[in-house]
Amino acid sequence: MSGSSLLLALHSSSETFALAVQVLTDDHPAQVASFPLGRRLSNDLLVCVEELLPADQWPRIGRLVVATGPGGFTGTRLTVVFARTLAQQLAIPLHGYSSFLLMAHRLAAPGQVMAEVPRFWLTQELPRRGVVAGCYGPATNGAMAELEPPRLFRGGEGLPAEPRHPAVVDPEPDVLQLLQLGQRAAAAQLPGPWQPVLPLYPTSPVDGL
Repeated sequence: MSGSSLLLALHSSSETFALAVQVLTDDHPAQVASFPLGRRLSNDLLVCVEELLPADQWPRIGRLVVATGPGGFTGTRLTVVFARTLAQQLAIPLHGYSSFLLMAHRLAAPGQVMAEVPRFWLTQELPRRGVVAGCYGPATNGAMAELEPPRLFRGGEGLPAEPRHPAVVDPEPDVLQLLQLGQRAAAAQLPGPWQPVLPLYPTSPVDGL
């Protein structure tokens, strides 16, 4: 990877922080790492990034991708803020994708559990709140499209009776899906302004107040 512009992917929508780096617009093998940090992410995020990509190599980053959630409030927020700051300081494109969309790509791959379903919902039950669900189906370019972004269905009411699958993060495969979306964005020369990339919170901390 010496001297080449890099793509960095960051995913912290679960208890495991996963990241991957790859040469931009190249089929060079990706380097992937994952760290079961849980609440230690706030202290160890930079240490983990530097373990995969030392800070003196960060100026080589040409594009960033980050998982925006749904996920834990602190983990998702910290990683998105880090990605936004890095993109701003390096003046490079940043793209955010929901963690559910990454799962959809993985689950709809040939031979996988939802491969033959034209559209399906990914669901995550939240005790006493309801079900967070998003709808996914094939896009015209052969990728998966987020037909309806993840949102809260209180008590599960109103959730369409279409095929469903539990939304479960698989950190390393999902960060590789994130990396692939970043490569597609680079190939399409998408601009990727950092300002619109924000954490996705289907529930509000003030609900019930």
